[in-house]
Amino acid sequence: MREVLEVFPGAQRALFRRYHIGGCSSCGFSPEETLAQVCARNGNLDVAEVLAHIQSSHEQDAKVLISAGELAEFLQKDRSVKLVDVRSREEFEAVNIAGSVLLSQDVMRELMASGSNTNPIVVIDHAGKNGLDAAAYFMGHGLQNVRCLRGGIDAWAQEVDLKMRRYKLG
Repeated sequence: MREVLEVFPGAQRALFRRYHIGGCSSCGFSPEETLAQVCARNGNLDVAEVLAHIQSSHEQDAKVLISAGELAEFLQKDRSVKLVDVRSREEFEAVNIAGSVLLSQDVMRELMASGSNTNPIVVIDHAGKNGLDAAAYFMGHGLQNVRCLRGGIDAWAQEVDLKMRRYKLG
């Protein structure tokens, strides 16, 4: 599974969404297991079908991602974009994109109350790994106009706001 996750970073999300595999300790898998072993342990799923689903999900993830440059252009044209930062409060307070809001219970209620949002939402994380999970969560709850910043705030600091302080998570 380690190799599958390296090639398809959203594989665990894809497996959980369709097959309820990998979302908790009772249905989890080990990085040392093969995809065939995981499939065998979960009702003898067809490995080729599961792999096709993982690949299809990977392609769908790519459509949700927006580059830092694209986001910068988008923000210049449309100020109704809601930037939702899913990092920790400490990370957000240390560095953030102007106009972004830290995800909180109040922000979550506001987003969910909007139904199928008309204004675009862009999810921001540190390096682009957790943002897709949050975007998938929002889309799974009916929000339609949701994107995720590819590479997270780190990409923004490298490509758009070169003066923004960068940091590493330890």
